[in-house]
Amino acid sequence: MRWVASDLDGTLVRPDGTVSARSIAALDACERAGVTVAFVTGRPVRWLAPIVAATGHHGVAICANGAVVYDLEREQVLATRAIERDAARAIVAALRSALPGGAFSVEAVGAFRREPGFRTRYDSDAFPPAPVEELLAGGHVILKILYRLEGATADDMLAAARPALAGLGEPVHSNSADCLLEIAAAGVSKAATLADLVAAAGFAPRDVVAFGDMPNDVPMLRWAGTGYAMADGHAEAIAAADEVAPPCVEDGVARVLEGLLAAVAR
Repeated sequence: MRWVASDLDGTLVRPDGTVSARSIAALDACERAGVTVAFVTGRPVRWLAPIVAATGHHGVAICANGAVVYDLEREQVLATRAIERDAARAIVAALRSALPGGAFSVEAVGAFRREPGFRTRYDSDAFPPAPVEELLAGGHVILKILYRLEGATADDMLAAARPALAGLGEPVHSNSADCLLEIAAAGVSKAATLADLVAAAGFAPRDVVAFGDMPNDVPMLRWAGTGYAMADGHAEAIAAADEVAPPCVEDGVARVLEGLLAAVAR
């Protein structure tokens, strides 16, 4: 184990938004042992500050499902994998056809914009709502397209979006209880970006232990030398993983890491 790649929400971060003292201690123990810890999340950069404050972690984070590499210590974007505008327009058209009646938002570097019908759960309206055609027309770097269809389920939306967006973008979701899809550029995933970082550091998949709980974690769990799905995670994540960790609320990541570090020390 030379790298630990952990999803945040539902994996390391509890439902109330906290990270337990046991989890923080396990991450610290990894770093003292020379193991690189990377947060790998669907969250945008602007949602990382509370996690950094809670954990004291100042390494590299992969955000927006692989679309951003971010230096937590310098608070600097190191790399992006953007959706080109023509591809973004094609994604919008395909989703409107496969799942009519929803509303879009756009996650860009330094900005979150939404259509009037897109109900936000967390973000304030820093920008006035506008039709998605206007949201895609600006000069900003598009990281993710989000599509909300009220009354639908995320699993059903994902099942419809996968064939509709084949070759256009990478649809995932990170919350089965929501009605939201997140779409990155074609070929972009947590796994793809993590693979590049690990290879650049001179390591291989066998050196990586990954943790996740939702469909957006599936490629990473499959790619890593050892992938752990949380016991209370999505069925797709559990099916993709090599092992199952205890639930997030039972400090599953910490418990696994403690065991792995103890095995190395023996």
